[in-house]
Amino acid sequence: MASETLSDADALPYAGGNPYADYRSADFAFTALTDLADRRLGGAVIAANDELFAERENLLLPGPAEFRPHTFGNKGQIMDGWETRRRRGAGTGRPHPAADDRDWALIRLGVPGVVRGVIVDTAHFRGNYPQQIAVEGAELPGTPGPEELLANSTVWHPLVPRSPVRGHAANGFTVEDGRRFTHLRLSQYPDGGVARLRVHGEARPDAAWLAALGTFDLAAIENGGAVEDASDRFFSPPANLALPGRSRAMGDGWENRRRRDDGHDWVRLRLAGRGAIRAVEIDTGYYVGNAAGWAALYGRDEQAADPEEWFELVPRTRLQPDAVHRLVLDTPRPATHVRLDVFPDGGIARLRLHGSLV
Repeated sequence: MASETLSDADALPYAGGNPYADYRSADFAFTALTDLADRRLGGAVIAANDELFAERENLLLPGPAEFRPHTFGNKGQIMDGWETRRRRGAGTGRPHPAADDRDWALIRLGVPGVVRGVIVDTAHFRGNYPQQIAVEGAELPGTPGPEELLANSTVWHPLVPRSPVRGHAANGFTVEDGRRFTHLRLSQYPDGGVARLRVHGEARPDAAWLAALGTFDLAAIENGGAVEDASDRFFSPPANLALPGRSRAMGDGWENRRRRDDGHDWVRLRLAGRGAIRAVEIDTGYYVGNAAGWAALYGRDEQAADPEEWFELVPRTRLQPDAVHRLVLDTPRPATHVRLDVFPDGGIARLRLHGSLV
């Protein structure tokens, strides 16, 4: 009998200690873009053909997958991901799965958009990860269910062709298709486990819905806003500023490190479109001893005579810890971008910019 060998895709069996010690990460520029499938934006795994060992909903959970050794349930080690049973062949003469056998999961994006890259994360799946994966996208109106998505009339476009993946690794794939999608189908060949799925891209919400709303949060990711850059993201990502709902903990907002100079921190956002901001909310929820002391808001209009000019929307304003500050603008002015400056540093939980497209 031949001795056991490991391929380049395999990860060694867990040997104790730090479960991420031998994790293989991926560094892709597209990960700076919005995760369109984020559960906090309304993303959901609405169906899967099999989830015997681990539930499909784990795919979109925020944060990295966890691993707790020797936690066994009735079906084996409890895994933080989506894991299907081992596939078998047609019978005694053909015990192995056929070449095209696969498991699949249907994902509704939290906000529709153009997909620029996908991360298929197999963290902690070492001897039970899929051999290959594929990702397809479709655009359907409304809120279709599995029946509509699986219908023969639904057109699926390949985003990631059938590709090999590695175990206990972040497997990244750049996507070139520039179409707008509302749903994805993740396939794994022939079976196995995937810990997390991240779908990075540019939000393209329903323009008719935004027009019907009239006034809405121009900065919200779910409406097409995006955080483009920030001076510091040491403790938590600035994209948290534009997430739905109120923050639920200190780490659910944007917090920078303590400054030891005379500068200040800032974050820059692209609005959902060219819009006139009429009211601003600056929320310091859960930041008690580490809230920003003051804040000022500036706008920039790409269609103005000087598209690089920053103009004041809200002057430097004293902030209170763990509080919502509501500020009404006397004269709304069109903007495509905003910059929030915080002095000298500190945490901001949410930023809301209420207005209308112009």
